[in-house]
Amino acid sequence: MKLSLTRFLPVALMLGLGLAGCATSPQSPNRGAPAQTAAATSTPRTVKLPPVTLTDLKNDQVTPLTAPADLWERIRRGFATPDLTGDLVDKWQAWYRSHPDYLERMTDRSQRYIFHVVETLELRGMPTELALLPYIESAFNPQALSSARAAGMWQFMPATGNTYELRQNMLRDDRRDVIASTRAALDYLQKLHDQFGDWHLALAAYNWGEGSVERAISKNRAAGRPTDYQHLNMPAETRNYVPKLQAIKNIIARPQAFGITLPLIENHPFFDTVDITQDIDVSVAASLAQVRLEDFKALNPSLKKPVIFAAGTPQILLPWDNVSIFKENLAKQPPKSLATWTIWIAPSNLAPAKAAQMVGMNEAELRTINNIPRGMLVKSGSTLLVRRKQGTPAAAPQHAVDNAQLALVAPGIVLKRVVVHANSGDTIARVAARYDLPAATVAGWNGKSASTSLTRWQPVTLYLPVRAVYDPDRANHRHKGAHAARAKTGKKNGRAMPAPHATM
Repeated sequence: MKLSLTRFLPVALMLGLGLAGCATSPQSPNRGAPAQTAAATSTPRTVKLPPVTLTDLKNDQVTPLTAPADLWERIRRGFATPDLTGDLVDKWQAWYRSHPDYLERMTDRSQRYIFHVVETLELRGMPTELALLPYIESAFNPQALSSARAAGMWQFMPATGNTYELRQNMLRDDRRDVIASTRAALDYLQKLHDQFGDWHLALAAYNWGEGSVERAISKNRAAGRPTDYQHLNMPAETRNYVPKLQAIKNIIARPQAFGITLPLIENHPFFDTVDITQDIDVSVAASLAQVRLEDFKALNPSLKKPVIFAAGTPQILLPWDNVSIFKENLAKQPPKSLATWTIWIAPSNLAPAKAAQMVGMNEAELRTINNIPRGMLVKSGSTLLVRRKQGTPAAAPQHAVDNAQLALVAPGIVLKRVVVHANSGDTIARVAARYDLPAATVAGWNGKSASTSLTRWQPVTLYLPVRAVYDPDRANHRHKGAHAARAKTGKKNGRAMPAPHATM
């Protein structure tokens, strides 16, 4: 049967009008009164909405609807760099496979930090295998310090750390800060990738230095040779660097194939940030959070003193489940009762005994907490950690915290703390003799005995006159070649290494 739309049009119009009336006419108790419009019975409201912050996510991948079962699966889904093959990859796969205890220790240690690294990489649209790089650099140890003075789980040299705004002073070292160093490392890696257009070359530059990689590429290009990572002439450390990372990547991708069981790392944050507005002792903060002191230090490894200065460290990291506990307990504490230490600026050159008298402390305690050797004077303008007195502000001033440095002087001579590196077969006594220093004094500075044997490149702390600090030939007369060249050019494995200078 053929239907005509004209038969249903009047009905449709009536229904439409009826529904419109229900939607626009308010029910009135007086059905005989004329209906009023909404505009006549209400006043329009204007609400000022806050501006919307737009974030440009560089990741153009489509996220699967199913959440990864654990963090390892999440990392696997984000693999994006070309795979490297060859004998060196096979060599390092075999090495890690034959050292399961080492692999277990470093993957266990990474559980505190790796979620943050993976999430940051995803937000930046960077390959998630870069989250495995700290396994190669430091075995995911934020307190790692190399013989060349590279520090933290991303192993930043002092000068490179300064370039990427990682503050280093007597109170803190941001090269060890989990969030700050991850931000800096990914900034640096992205910059290198933008420069070379290749992740393998970017990784080589991270280890060897961008200038070294550029020169190696230019040399190959001039000789008509390929300029990819595997064809460049480079030091053994850099030659093995990317194969090590590839070996770890392969193990994470297929642990069963290597007979390895990875520890469970759940796909959620391990820590959260908490703002602090007043100085607080490290031990007090750990106690208020109900966290073991060693666990608190593991999450906040940039701290070098037993107190957290809010002006320099406005956030601390706590295990996710302990954040609310900390906030609740902190709210119950008087602000000025949280810290027993503060900082004090020396008004003139002072003997430690005089400085201790001025701040109301025992001399031995003052020297110990500030690492002041016997017989040294504190230079005017130096920062000292001292016991907090009643009436001291709850937070030390920003400028004092950010510029906290300690310099030592002797009568007529300025002494600065420097780090030199031992030769093979050296002892503390031999290093002391090279600088005409008493062996017992150098041993005391380093917490060792004069007869302690040292390994090649092992760092040794000395306090030297300014005129000796910048004498690279005196620093190590036995091998003026490679070591002196590195000191002059400021390079160690391609990363900036400044000449020895005063840092406390």
